[in-house]
Amino acid sequence: MDIRRFIKEKSQLINQALEDYLPNQELHPAKLHESMSYSVLAGGKRLRPILVLEAAKLIGANEDDILAAACALELIHSYSLIHDDLPCMDDDDFRRGKPTNHKVFGDAIAVLAGDALLTYAFELMTEVKNISPDKVLLAIKELAKASGNRGMVGGQVADIMAEGQKIDGSELEYIHTHKTGALLKASVRVGAILAGASDEQLAALTTYAKEIGLGFQIVDDILDIEGDAKKLGKDIGSDLDRDKATFPAIYGLQESKEMATATCKRAKEALNIFGEDAELLLQLADYIIEREY
Repeated sequence: MDIRRFIKEKSQLINQALEDYLPNQELHPAKLHESMSYSVLAGGKRLRPILVLEAAKLIGANEDDILAAACALELIHSYSLIHDDLPCMDDDDFRRGKPTNHKVFGDAIAVLAGDALLTYAFELMTEVKNISPDKVLLAIKELAKASGNRGMVGGQVADIMAEGQKIDGSELEYIHTHKTGALLKASVRVGAILAGASDEQLAALTTYAKEIGLGFQIVDDILDIEGDAKKLGKDIGSDLDRDKATFPAIYGLQESKEMATATCKRAKEALNIFGEDAELLLQLADYIIEREY
């Protein structure tokens, strides 16, 4: 299957599920629920929920049983974007081609909408079906760890602290593997855990996820320099304007591209134990490195 068509079809399934799970926008307080839906339903590649579903499917789970968990990953991703765009963070005016949440609803509602999406994500994690409680508990722990101080939030703090500073490659890799990579890794691991992956399978999928997570952020750094603003749905050059730590800033564009390609190669090699069954995850690794937005 063509990977772009596959992503489009899976995105439609996930978008419908997100619409079904999100609170009615007229439910009091309506402004909060409108703000939540505004950002979640604004579009996007839905890579994180797709990774949840595909990792679980590879191990043998039923897609319908874990759809709620896949949506939970997207809610946390959406919350992180709302907060990233705030004036006190990256101060961005556009996201996915639309005004950012705080530009429409104000800073306070944007903060609270992000808070609400984060907490609602963990409620959704309990909505999975036909999965044993011990696996659900492990998956919830995985997601909490990836989202918090030892994962995404920790990476965001390190990223802020690095602005305007000279850092080395190891600190830059810490930022990228936590700020962006942690939630991508959790997407794969949550799907695998819920599906009952063996230790060997989980280790292979974890290596795959770590590599695509790092590769994803390296490509983001590259696109911020030479990407198409219309395709990206946001202005380019913002990392340079804020003197942020990026792979091109430390290694240069060409070496950064080579490093991204190397992460893809390592990710695909990690899936050798699955043979042809891992074909879609292999194609997703290529897509992440070759994408234009």
